[in-house]
Amino acid sequence: MTALTGRAVTAAGSPPANRNARRRNNRWLAQVGWRHLVAVLAVLFSLFPIVFVFSAALNPLGTLSSTDLVPTDGLSFGNVRELFAQTAFERWFLNSLLIAGLAALASVALSALAAYAFSRMRFRGRRAGLLSLLLIQMFPQFLAIVAIFLIFTTITDLWPGIGFNTPWGLFLLYMGGALGVNTWLMKGFFDTLPRELDESATMDGATHAQVFFRIMLPLVAPILAVTGLLAFIGTINEFLMANVFLTDADSKTLAVGMYGMLQGNERNNNFGMFAAATLLTAIPTVLVFQVLQRYIVSGLTAGAVKG
Repeated sequence: MTALTGRAVTAAGSPPANRNARRRNNRWLAQVGWRHLVAVLAVLFSLFPIVFVFSAALNPLGTLSSTDLVPTDGLSFGNVRELFAQTAFERWFLNSLLIAGLAALASVALSALAAYAFSRMRFRGRRAGLLSLLLIQMFPQFLAIVAIFLIFTTITDLWPGIGFNTPWGLFLLYMGGALGVNTWLMKGFFDTLPRELDESATMDGATHAQVFFRIMLPLVAPILAVTGLLAFIGTINEFLMANVFLTDADSKTLAVGMYGMLQGNERNNNFGMFAAATLLTAIPTVLVFQVLQRYIVSGLTAGAVKG
């Protein structure tokens, strides 16, 4: 009798419990579950080109027509060996690291000095200078390619060390557009720092240089990391200006050299080497990002709103 009563109670209590569980599941799907689904789809969408490039880099045939998302002809590192044997990839790699590294450091230094001056000092032409930097950035540097080409034609004749087909000449060319967005981004960060820090340091006898290097720079380290990373990525991926400026095989950067691998009828045959070069090219950017990772989030968000 007791067992029958327990079964009856269980039977009577099951439908409400099941209904409550279904309601909770439906509520979870409506509020949270769809976000997980969107996140999974976004991850799959972003991983597709990476998996395809890996497959192409390890494809023993090394052609575009024979590349599948999942390798079917086995795996091989032959494309990497052919990349170093048939091209000057190591030279392109060193050129890109040298130019991108120096350009990033110089861009951060110049932008930090300009941002500090615009944020902390009041002088005639300050507003006009800020607006000028903003307006100049609205026009791409490539619009002046004819004038730049003529200027460097003369420079190459007079000072070949900083002319065409030299990393130092291309570095100087990139420095022409180093200010602008980075200055505005850093200025917003400097504006969030209380002026009492400057005033107390000045009362203690510190100069503007001491205030800048000993007090301000450590506090704005996140934005320095962010602007340095953006400058490094933008420089190492730049193609248009470098393609006009660099013509010798040993002076090319990664973007220019790899573009030449896909020109003409060699696009299909060299695709495996191109994919291998793409993976190797991503290594410096990933390493720089990992080193600066702890500064990225705070640096991108801070300075957006003053207060």
